[in-house]
Amino acid sequence: MLPYLLGLAASLSTYAGGLLALRFVRQLDLLLGLTAGLVIGLALLDLLPEALESGAGIHAMSTIMGIMAAGVALYLLLHRLPAGSLFGRASLILHSLMDGLSIGLAFQLSSATGWLVAIAVLAHDMADGANMVGLSVMRDEAVTARNWLMVNAAVPFAGVVIGQAVHVDLAGFSLLLALFAGGFLYIGASELLPRCRDTSPGVGGGVASATGLALMACIVHFAA
Repeated sequence: MLPYLLGLAASLSTYAGGLLALRFVRQLDLLLGLTAGLVIGLALLDLLPEALESGAGIHAMSTIMGIMAAGVALYLLLHRLPAGSLFGRASLILHSLMDGLSIGLAFQLSSATGWLVAIAVLAHDMADGANMVGLSVMRDEAVTARNWLMVNAAVPFAGVVIGQAVHVDLAGFSLLLALFAGGFLYIGASELLPRCRDTSPGVGGGVASATGLALMACIVHFAA
């Protein structure tokens, strides 16, 4: 039941982020910076080490690192679909579906890993909602932006349902963790950090990112 509740929370987080973007778009810089630190910390301090540990003796280290690179490439391609079009919105929806999928699969590995993935997803799903609103309002009225936001908010829960229904073995988990590590690394470094810098070029955004990284390091340490 817990993964489903967290999937619902991820959907609500996405919707809340979109509402904030509609009303207070210029005040999201610190949230973006903090979230960037959290998701980068998750990728480098938890998911990648977990992938290497669970894949030891099964996959070569170069294979796991290559899958992580593939995760970066996959998310890069998703976010390079034509901006401001139906394909751009579809990429955001697919991204949110993968977020929910990562929660559902992570809880199959362990509760600790599931919680860590869920924390990062909950944090950056607010930015996903803001991204959907930003993409929509550039071309449509606010009412249409809200409709797209509702669709985007529904899919994380659907991803959790799929992730709980699909069962994979330990060898497959190690590769999935590496894939998601690459995805989260891309989200933090190439999506959230640049947006934070653009909206807040001062030191505040950098401090927020460092705080998020330190916070994730503490969470990983005490969850171990």
